[in-house]
Amino acid sequence: MQPNPVIDAIPAIMTQPSSPASPDASPEARTVLVLQGGGALGAYQGGVYEALDAAEFCPHWVAGISIGAVNAALIAGNPPERRLAALRTFWDRASERVPFPAPFTDGWGRKLFNEAAAATVALTGIPGFFTPRWTVPSLALPGTPEAISLYDTTPLRRTLEELVDFDLLNDGPMRFSVGAVNVLTGNFVYFDNRDRRIGPEHIMASGALPPGFPPVMIDGEPYWDGGIVSNTPLQYVLDERGEGALLVFQVDLFSARGMMPRTLAEAVQREKDIRFSSRTRLNTDIHTRIADLEERLARLAARLPENLHQSLQDDPDYIALTRRHSSGPVTILHLINRSEDYESQGKDYEFSRATLTGHWQAGLADVTRSLASPRWHHRTPPTRGIVTLDLE
Repeated sequence: MQPNPVIDAIPAIMTQPSSPASPDASPEARTVLVLQGGGALGAYQGGVYEALDAAEFCPHWVAGISIGAVNAALIAGNPPERRLAALRTFWDRASERVPFPAPFTDGWGRKLFNEAAAATVALTGIPGFFTPRWTVPSLALPGTPEAISLYDTTPLRRTLEELVDFDLLNDGPMRFSVGAVNVLTGNFVYFDNRDRRIGPEHIMASGALPPGFPPVMIDGEPYWDGGIVSNTPLQYVLDERGEGALLVFQVDLFSARGMMPRTLAEAVQREKDIRFSSRTRLNTDIHTRIADLEERLARLAARLPENLHQSLQDDPDYIALTRRHSSGPVTILHLINRSEDYESQGKDYEFSRATLTGHWQAGLADVTRSLASPRWHHRTPPTRGIVTLDLE
């Protein structure tokens, strides 16, 4: 791995919570890392993982969309002692196109630097990720990848094959789930190592955002980026959680909250933030209401007279309702990458080293502060339903 002097210069104190974090977690709860999509913003998730690793939170399940799927594969496809190195190698390589520091730290000068860096990436691609096609799409043969996409993602396959142990990813103890969209049906699909063998194509499909990237063929079907339908796998995790307790670290790269735009560029950026934010509250509110109804149904069924139970034994509605059980309790620590004033509408493809280092450091700092918060240490794990904490 090539050292990154900026990331490596982050003060060591930031990687250490002010008090032990992992003993505070319920020993029965499975830890889940939920990673949203967001291109270059995904470096924030690298910092989040570094802080969680320092606090000895080892995920039992990692789920991702788009760049979150790439980070998830780097985590699940490596043993614990190599995960951070794999993440750093990927993000160091991704920042090689614009490796020098920004001449400005803030303001319009920094915004112009970021826009120039994003334009450089758009024109030249990202090492180990994608390269531009030099064929004009309108002149390419219809139906070919060149006709329906601007970039070739073959380098990403090579990077995944180099940095991810797919035998470990498939046969190891960690559950792995990534989402994509079937181009033909428009249906959202999750590729889960509990029910299929995962290869590089499944991660690439989850991140194949059109029209930049071509669809990825899996079992004869074309797939695009899962962020087209839902930019977070939280819904899937809640649906599939079972009866055991979960501790979920939900890592969002776009914030649903923001300021009123002042320019056209800011309007484009704000629209992107809203479109790709996770709407975590909506998902958790729906599942909380479902859990409440399930418990009320169970209590009602328990109060029915025995003769009524007997008379309804063959009723399909009664069978379906009484066999449904409440899922286990969930605690969600919601971590959100907050926008900087100098970020532009191209922030999801602005891969300069200065900016990626900033994202990584922000993720590391957010987790460190959250795990040091008295509200985190003094929380009461729920016995039912879902509790969401946003400690930032």
